[in-house]
Amino acid sequence: MLNTPPPLSVLPALLSAGEAAALLAHARALKAAAQSGIAQPLLRGKKLGLLCEAPEHPDAALFCHAAQELGAHVAHIRPRLDQHSPRNEVQHTARLLGRLYDAVECQGVPPELVRQMAQDAGVPMYEGIATAQHPHAQLAEKVGDGTPSDDDRRYVVQAMLLSTLA
Repeated sequence: MLNTPPPLSVLPALLSAGEAAALLAHARALKAAAQSGIAQPLLRGKKLGLLCEAPEHPDAALFCHAAQELGAHVAHIRPRLDQHSPRNEVQHTARLLGRLYDAVECQGVPPELVRQMAQDAGVPMYEGIATAQHPHAQLAEKVGDGTPSDDDRRYVVQAMLLSTLA
């Protein structure tokens, strides 16, 4: 049995200038490929979980669209845990999610609970990467013509997914 630490919430809240530039360049390349019709399913075969209450919420829909456009399959999971759940229940759930999915996006889940699950899941646990409030969402303003759009946010999410899963 390997003793490697599991991946935690994927991207740090603050990126270095170089990391931000690389993520932005990747998002721009994804946008250009999509606009020219040569986008490729780079995440084909990957299974992602979306842990949130409302899959119809715009942020959840944005995550699904971003992942599916890259060829991933996304399954919606309703959260049944909260920050007061017993530690063993959180561990068991995290391990199960890690066996079922290659990564899990958590929206509307308390950050502490996401961090607890990330310790045991063994797969990336994203903390709202598709939400407009995520620190990396501001990069969407720089992807296109300076006016942030859901499309530009989608390309930033795709770049984040690819940076951790491909």
